[in-house]
Amino acid sequence: MFQPDVPKILEKYAAERTKRTRPDGAAQYVLLSEEHTHLTEDPFTERVEREPVRDHVTVAVIGAGFAGLMTTAYLKEAGVTDVRVVESGGDVGGTWYWNRYPGVRCDVASLLYLPLLEETGYMPTEWYPSGPEILEHCQRIAKQYDMYDKGLFHTRVTDLVWDETARLWTVRTDRGDEFTAQFVSYGLGHLSVPKLPGVPGVEKFAGHMFHTSRWDYAYTGDPDGGPLDNLRDKRVAIIGSAATAVQAVPELAAACQELFVFQRTPSVVDVRNNRPVDPDWFARIATPGWQQRWLENYADTMTAAEPPEECLIDDGFTAMARMWRNSGGQGPSTDPDAPEGVKGWLFADLKKMHEIHARVDATVKDPQTAELLKPWYHVSCKRMAFNDEFLDAFNVPTVHLVDTDGKGPERITERGVVVDGVEYEVDCIIFASGFEVNTAPTRRVGFDAVGRDGARLSEYWADGMRTMHSIHVHGFPNAFLVQPATGAMRFSNVTHILMESARTVATVIAHALDEGAGVVEVTRQAEDDWMQNVEVDEDWAAFLTADCTPGYINNEAGGLGAFSLFQDYVTADVMTFFRVLQQWRDAREFTGLEFR
Repeated sequence: MFQPDVPKILEKYAAERTKRTRPDGAAQYVLLSEEHTHLTEDPFTERVEREPVRDHVTVAVIGAGFAGLMTTAYLKEAGVTDVRVVESGGDVGGTWYWNRYPGVRCDVASLLYLPLLEETGYMPTEWYPSGPEILEHCQRIAKQYDMYDKGLFHTRVTDLVWDETARLWTVRTDRGDEFTAQFVSYGLGHLSVPKLPGVPGVEKFAGHMFHTSRWDYAYTGDPDGGPLDNLRDKRVAIIGSAATAVQAVPELAAACQELFVFQRTPSVVDVRNNRPVDPDWFARIATPGWQQRWLENYADTMTAAEPPEECLIDDGFTAMARMWRNSGGQGPSTDPDAPEGVKGWLFADLKKMHEIHARVDATVKDPQTAELLKPWYHVSCKRMAFNDEFLDAFNVPTVHLVDTDGKGPERITERGVVVDGVEYEVDCIIFASGFEVNTAPTRRVGFDAVGRDGARLSEYWADGMRTMHSIHVHGFPNAFLVQPATGAMRFSNVTHILMESARTVATVIAHALDEGAGVVEVTRQAEDDWMQNVEVDEDWAAFLTADCTPGYINNEAGGLGAFSLFQDYVTADVMTFFRVLQQWRDAREFTGLEFR
């Protein structure tokens, strides 16, 4: 029977958190776009020179990730065909255009994660799709909805300015484009801006280096899923041990002469259990409306107080939801003297981490390496990783775990990486350091929208994000956001969140055009009313900040900040938020918006 020594474990958690907490917090990272421009070039698609665009479109969709793809698709299904996509990458896909590192997969089931499956008639090949399959599906959507026709790729928006007289947006780009649009829609780039750890000496390294979101297959070999043959005589360092590294390390372990994995904090790595999608089974379940039913079942299973009797997706995330629900679901606590329901949560959390530790011991042969791979924090502090090959990779004799005791590498030299005074000589450094998350949206998207009377979005949001429905912003007419914050963020399937927002945007724009309205804008009162129902749960925020090891979820333990991911519409469950949007759309009264 599992009988944890709770005080001892909590003391260990606190010690691990303390030694990882840095005074510079999130500032320890630097943007590739600011200081390492040679690492930002697109290695996947050649940039094609073209003449600047000077014209007008009905809708400009900025960004061709899932948010842009779904918004464009729903617009065209609503009869709005004059749509232009503007994308910084060389093709559609967003995160899945850039993230092409070997082993990349999604951790949400494909039947839920891949958008517009029913509309495109596509059956995923696996339960947890690979990056290439996801990118191919993005391209399938773009072709079906004619997004390439007017699309501008390898193009960054630099200015977005509202012209009150013309009642149009002016869009300017880094390619010299200057065109107008009646409506604009864009996301806020939660996983779009790669970052590097601020390790001194990066510029001194004489070997090869790249970020995982700009994987250099010309250097490593084979972009099509085969062996990375060019690495067979290379010593490679990968800096980072979170979700990206968990997927890339097994591929590198099989290819490199030597692989050094530099770890600051171990990840929680649970079973993935990937498998093919059976075509006969899929044919039986893929009846009209099937994907929406599966999406709603998953959302209710994950967040509803009374989940559906049948759980269509039984995965690691729903198992976590059951853990919460069965323990009372009263919220996190590290206080053994807390109320019984909260103590139940703590017991369940400790039991799950005990299972994670046991899996490490059962898999990793070297006891010292196994101990270093064990995470010591609450399971809920970080997004879990799911992989069936990562731990086994450390049984390969040429793979070396370099634990930095929570500090990260000391410096980078001309020859390699230094930790605790020891220099590890390598030929290549790969940064698996992720993306910016909690920074100001205008920093991530690369432009600061200028609304009515010259007001900048950064000024309007100086004290934090304000919206209605997470979509509409007062003072920025005919502009729409497709993103989670101030709506429903604490939910593992972001695709579903973006889908509901994209449907709403398309419905509003189509209605405005049908009614002959030139301008659509949320009233300040409606925005105020919505924000009365948006908050960051104080208990949850305190837990993440005070009890969790540093990471992107708690802004490197620096407090959640004004642009926290956890600004949610206050609701018992995520489906309540989705139904609020659906009922608002279906009523066709568009309460809170002015059409003129």
